[in-house]
Amino acid sequence: MAKSFRTGFLVIIILGAALLGGFFWWLWIQSPVQPGFSPKTDQEEQILVIKRGESLDEIALRLKEDNLVRSAFAFRLTVMAKNLTQSVQAGDFHLHPGMGLAEIISQLTHGSIDIWITFPEGWRQEQIAQKLVTEGFDIDFINWNLEIENLSHEGYLFPDTYLMPRDATAEATIEIMRNNFGKKAKPVLADINQQGFSPREALILASMVEREVRTDEDRPLVAGIILKRWQNGWPLQIDATVQYAVATVRCDVQDAGCNWWPQNLTQQDLRIDSPYNTYRFQGLPPAPICNPGLASIEAVVNYQESPYWFYLSDASGKMHYAETVEGHNANVAQYLGK
Repeated sequence: MAKSFRTGFLVIIILGAALLGGFFWWLWIQSPVQPGFSPKTDQEEQILVIKRGESLDEIALRLKEDNLVRSAFAFRLTVMAKNLTQSVQAGDFHLHPGMGLAEIISQLTHGSIDIWITFPEGWRQEQIAQKLVTEGFDIDFINWNLEIENLSHEGYLFPDTYLMPRDATAEATIEIMRNNFGKKAKPVLADINQQGFSPREALILASMVEREVRTDEDRPLVAGIILKRWQNGWPLQIDATVQYAVATVRCDVQDAGCNWWPQNLTQQDLRIDSPYNTYRFQGLPPAPICNPGLASIEAVVNYQESPYWFYLSDASGKMHYAETVEGHNANVAQYLGK
């Protein structure tokens, strides 16, 4: 009996010691890697960049490798216990080893200094402005429009994924996107003059290709058709340019619900009095109708010659080509039911 009592008492002591040890271990594991550390300059802080789609495991391992947390496991466990897995943001974070685990998690779920934001190919500048506002940027639409109109930025706001400062102004955002255009698109357009048209004209052509074609395979062929029609004095008759003209009249940048690319154009729409209406006015539009991606720009630079003068896209996005107006009309009847 006494032996059994002693054994039970010993077990209690061991369990108690284990629990107490676990408790102090947990307090220690949650504490700063360098207690009392206080950064005096920005150079003593670290900037942790979390990419979009990065997993919690990857983030935890990088925090441990950067000596910002004592345990990757403890970081993961704490985030999951607090149900914050989906709250960890992509972006830039100023962190330092004087932060405890709870403070670091708070920063990663609330305190990004920059955020990742993606602008798809083919958006108008107004759509870009609306996206910025939706993501919490303090963008003044009046300043944005003035900046775009005064300096002709449409077409030069390069579609990409950006790490944007949260306090970026309209001017700063435009500058970041234009600089990226200069870095990625200008080299592609560098020798375009040798083909008989200017970089500006190539960008206008690319903006139409971007809105008219869904697949990279079709872009060079459609670019060749549009270029051939333009160089031979044919009307371009591109629906996307009319969509641009119609939406410019109907929509306001502050109207988040507006359809910037109306698909079902009426006969009245096709007669709209706008220099962007390529059914009514011959030649290129006066400016790009959207901000094209690199694939569309490259398609214009490396356009494909063909016997075709006409093309259309069916409901699934598949392109159909024709050499004559009769063949085109047959495609319209077969694939669009008109």
